[in-house]
Amino acid sequence: MNKKIVFLLFLINILLLSSCSLGGSRTEMLNKDSDDKKADARLEQVIEVIKNKDKDVLESMFSKQALDEADDFEGGMDYLFELLQGDVTSWERDGQIVDETNEYGHRTKEVKSFYIVETDKQKYLFFLLEYTVNTDHPDNVGLYALRVIKVEDKETQFGSWQKMKIPGVYKPKDNKNTETTPSIKP
Repeated sequence: MNKKIVFLLFLINILLLSSCSLGGSRTEMLNKDSDDKKADARLEQVIEVIKNKDKDVLESMFSKQALDEADDFEGGMDYLFELLQGDVTSWERDGQIVDETNEYGHRTKEVKSFYIVETDKQKYLFFLLEYTVNTDHPDNVGLYALRVIKVEDKETQFGSWQKMKIPGVYKPKDNKNTETTPSIKP
């Protein structure tokens, strides 16, 4: 009889431990769904702004930090509005990385999203880096980096997110599809 009690206690512990980890997984899945929906909504906003060539609205999507650190933000917007040609026919998320920190109540969340956007004239790659939470510096919440390129320029103008973490709207240094990545400010 003693062995039965020990076995039952063992089973109960396993069930309790499993249910705790399932709850955590459920929470992570809900957060991921929320991050996905927010990133998709942001992409749709960006596409609409590009379509309307609305510089004021595009600028308002960026954090104060990004605007302060960006080189030639106005030129980047002009380049972007000229680059995207045609009407968007479809888009799909091609990847997403979410980094979240919470150190003694000081929270930050950085969402990096990759998309393939197709128009009736061209196919493009989009990279959006957005800080969605920053409890210590709320002015830093918003888009930090936006890069849009033609798919055929992927080899020369698209790379790891670390190399594309450049504040503002991406504009290549020259029109020969070569890029020199400026130094990233801390």
